[in-house]
Amino acid sequence: MLEPKEKNMGEIDSKCCNKIYIIGGIAALVVLVGSLLDVFIGMSLGGDLTGLPSTAAGRFAQFKDNWLLGLYNLDLLNLITTLIMVPAFFALFWAHRKANGAFSGLAMTIFIIGVSAFVTCNTALPMYELSLKYAAADAGQQTVLLGAGESMLARGAHGSLGVFWGFSLILFSEMIMSLVMFTGKLFSKTNAIFGFAGSSLMLLYVILVTFVPAAKTAAMAVSAPGGILLIVWIIMFTLRLFRLSREK
Repeated sequence: MLEPKEKNMGEIDSKCCNKIYIIGGIAALVVLVGSLLDVFIGMSLGGDLTGLPSTAAGRFAQFKDNWLLGLYNLDLLNLITTLIMVPAFFALFWAHRKANGAFSGLAMTIFIIGVSAFVTCNTALPMYELSLKYAAADAGQQTVLLGAGESMLARGAHGSLGVFWGFSLILFSEMIMSLVMFTGKLFSKTNAIFGFAGSSLMLLYVILVTFVPAAKTAAMAVSAPGGILLIVWIIMFTLRLFRLSREK
């Protein structure tokens, strides 16, 4: 029989696990809503990456016409959902910490590094601030602000190297976590397959838009199924996290 102290510690550990799964599940639900919103906005815009402004002047003009669209095109929505995904990913790590702590811990570490890189390189809000200054500046000041804007686009626009490293590390970590899920017993193998396939397709998309600019339109054909698979992956593991939170 367990001693009272050991029994209490077990109950505390169980309650802690349940809270982690609940918080992770709620975070995943929010990410799911953001992902569906991203798909809806992308479809309404036609999904044409070649239509994005390629210069700072074009970005500033877009901010003036529609500041929400300007923020969206600089991955602000992706930034928000990525940050919210942290508790959900941690819940996946926590679920596998005993059965496969090494690889789930590796996935968690790479994910955090990827999120940090993505947050650091994202220029949505700084570019919006520059656009406001540009609109109120004289000709001389506008030239300086345009130079600053071009510098930000070089490291933070969709398809830039700065965005590539953040996105690719996050997707790579999701591939590793999906493999952990596949070998474990807490999540279904179907769930794991959806995650691995979706992350792989999205990684291919990121590679194409970064290193093969001429293939941006074709890359959308890769991102569409990849995004759908990842959405299904999130739905499936979210439901499982809530079920785990009710287990003792």
